[in-house]
This record gives sequence, structure tokens and C-alpha cells, in this order.
Amino acid sequence: MTVPPPPRRRRIFGIRNCDTMKKAFAWLAGHGVVVDFVDYRKAGISIDELSEWSRRAGWETLLNTRGTTWKKLTAEERADLGEVRALTLMAAQPSLIRRPVIDTGDALLIGFDPQRYASEFLGTDL
Repeated sequence: MTVPPPPRRRRIFGIRNCDTMKKAFAWLAGHGVVVDFVDYRKAGISIDELSEWSRRAGWETLLNTRGTTWKKLTAEERADLGEVRALTLMAAQPSLIRRPVIDTGDALLIGFDPQRYASEFLGTDL
């Protein structure tokens, strides 16, 4: 008798008190989607993990250029930004990572998007 592999753990990465994270948590809980939470402001995030996310979604998608952390960077820090510098900045200042990041094992969901969540987690469109 073959035993099926255990389901992949879904992980949501972000900062707990972020408004967008709160929306994502509420949506996930409201639809019965269980995820493990990783607060990358407290736990940190490795360059290796960021590099993998960049490979899957692109560093430009990961970089939060709307937040106050980005706006507080100097012009020199924002100038001539490429993947290596962007990932280094995000590792040093995780608030620069767009939130939330949900790793389902198969997909990497960046930002709060109820329609994409419904498609990924429920197999439906809202």
C-alpha cells in the first residue's frame, strides 16, 4: 500500500501588523485556508530565500517601492538598482519586501489579490 506524501506546508511571509497582511489573514481564515506565518521583520530573511523568490517572481515584483522604508532610502541607495543590490537591501530591511508573500510550494503569490487567492486555494474565481 502506497502512502501519499503529506501536503505541502503553505507559508505566508510578512509583517504581522501590516494592513495588507491583516486583509490576507482575514481572507485566508474566512476561506478555511491554513498557512504558517513567518514574520520576516523578526525572523529575518536570507539572501538565498530572496534569490529563490526572485527567480520565481522577479525582484521587481518583490520590491515594495510604495512604502515608507523605500521613501526613506537615499537617492544613492535607490540609484542604479539591480537584482543583487535590491535583494541585499530587502535582506537588510525586510520592510522593503512587498507583502504578503505566500509560498504554496507550487506557486509564489505576491501581494493581496482575492481573485488570485480564490483561484489558487479554492480552484474558483470570485
